[in-house]
Amino acid sequence: MALPNFDIDFLVQTDSSNIGIGAVLLQEVDWVKHPITFASRKLLLRECNYSTVERECLAIVWAVRKFEMYLYGRRFVLETDHQSLQYLTKSKFENSRLMRWAMALQPFHFVVRVIKGSANCGADYLSRS
Repeated sequence: MALPNFDIDFLVQTDSSNIGIGAVLLQEVDWVKHPITFASRKLLLRECNYSTVERECLAIVWAVRKFEMYLYGRRFVLETDHQSLQYLTKSKFENSRLMRWAMALQPFHFVVRVIKGSANCGADYLSRS
């Protein structure tokens, strides 16, 4: 773990499973990702019925709100292993829940980067434990 350095961009890794969501706030120093803080929670009963894309988007929105004190007003990179969410800020959704969440993320300045599931081990572990 490391202390946050506000001169360096933050990275947020998120993941969801059938039982929970997890997120890791990181910073990259000399091409090594150092964790700043971890967060996870169990899904509510109604959230367990969400589709996979909805659960993944829920994890993003929840993580950004959880780490808002670090992220608001700053540029950051959002890393997810769910391919379809890379267009979260650029597309119009038919699903009203995804549209509301995309609108809730508009005050934040971020770039979505898709990573392999094997590179998302911290958030993946947190979402399943």
